[in-house]
Amino acid sequence: MAQLFPRRLAFWVQLCLVAATISFVSWVFLWRWAMANPVGVHDPIEQPVPFSHKHHVGDDGIDCRYCHQSVEQSAFAGIPPLSTCMTCHSQLYTHQKVLAPLLAAFESGVPLHWQRVYKLPDFVYFNHGIHIAKGIGCASCHGPIDEMPLTAKQENLTMQWCLACHRDPARHLRPRDEVFNLHWQAKDQLALGATLMHKYHIDEHRLTDCSTCHR
Repeated sequence: MAQLFPRRLAFWVQLCLVAATISFVSWVFLWRWAMANPVGVHDPIEQPVPFSHKHHVGDDGIDCRYCHQSVEQSAFAGIPPLSTCMTCHSQLYTHQKVLAPLLAAFESGVPLHWQRVYKLPDFVYFNHGIHIAKGIGCASCHGPIDEMPLTAKQENLTMQWCLACHRDPARHLRPRDEVFNLHWQAKDQLALGATLMHKYHIDEHRLTDCSTCHR
């Protein structure tokens, strides 16, 4: 019986299969690398005014809630109105060139367009207020923000990262009066976390339910 396909075809089929396998393996490694090294983490985001948390929080000791006034009650931490900035800057550094956009916006009534540092997809629900009420400190997600001259993401906020905390919240819980203390450390975090789990009525099984974050 005559051969239907030339022998050379088998070579090309094998070559294509090898190339496809290499491409797939390379894509998997590239994807895993991208997850471990997300773009934008630790990279400062350009803002209309180069606001420094290091100066305002670390050096001057301004409490997070002075600017983020709704963080304890609402889903969104809140961006301070220009009137909050002008509480100080109507008297301090008013002639500094770097603050010119701030002063111009306040005088014109046109708000500054701050760039969001953390952006979650529309299908993800996150509430600042409930995390604070359950004893999750600012530093758990935002890192040492009082040491940042320019604000950058500390974490990539992937689903895997969020679930790691939801599956074992005891490692992150702290007393409510220490939530805004960026340098607080427990002597025995696991023992304290177990106690606070009971005190705050936290059900780790409920935390991993899909509807907790996807509503």
